[in-house]
Amino acid sequence: MERLQKILAHANIASRRKSEEIISEGRVKVNGVVVTELGFKVDKNDKIEVDGKLIEMAQHLYFLLNKPTGYVSTTSDEKNRKTVLDLLGKEFKDIRLYPVGRLDFDTAGILLLTNDGEFTNLMTHPEHEIEKEYLCRVEGIVIRKQIVQLRNGVIIDDGYLAIPKEVRLLELDKAFQTTLISITLAEGKNKQVRKMMDAIGHPVKKLTRVRYDFLTLEGVERGSYRFLKIHEVKKLYAHSQPKK
Repeated sequence: MERLQKILAHANIASRRKSEEIISEGRVKVNGVVVTELGFKVDKNDKIEVDGKLIEMAQHLYFLLNKPTGYVSTTSDEKNRKTVLDLLGKEFKDIRLYPVGRLDFDTAGILLLTNDGEFTNLMTHPEHEIEKEYLCRVEGIVIRKQIVQLRNGVIIDDGYLAIPKEVRLLELDKAFQTTLISITLAEGKNKQVRKMMDAIGHPVKKLTRVRYDFLTLEGVERGSYRFLKIHEVKKLYAHSQPKK
């Protein structure tokens, strides 16, 4: 049995707080009866309607988190550091959620979390080439020749040639001697962006993942999250087919 507002949130009807408002306004029926009690509990066999529309109880949950730095992208940590699960509400503590891939401790931005193992495998399989875009503030002034070098690929990790999908030079800050670069990858080697920047002699000062396939950080503040909509999940599944 789960609280009604939690079920509505899981079904992507609204946030938990907004779901409570919807219930209080008398817009929800359970088995044909209007329910306004916030603590009302339902199970998977109950028929739930919102504004007369039948909803489907979500079997899987999909989160888009705007990860801050200072959190590890794991479900637990032997050093007792904060994990990305600490950023989710207490109502999800009993659900086996896992990050889809990882972001480094010192990297911020988009991180997906889910309890859907198939989804995770599809998103992280290297053959599926899901694009991830990063904004990278590096030390020093990067010249055009080095941008070309990045685009052609640089050697990292014992001879591995890392070739990005796209590299763009966005800003040269001569006053502070830094450069802002956008780099898009379709693979996810450990600390790949940082190693690529080290390879051209410009260590990373700040790194943020701003896009995951078609998903962006729009409307999601740092440290906050939103649920993926059903059509977004379906689109990600469609995009996760092996590239020919």
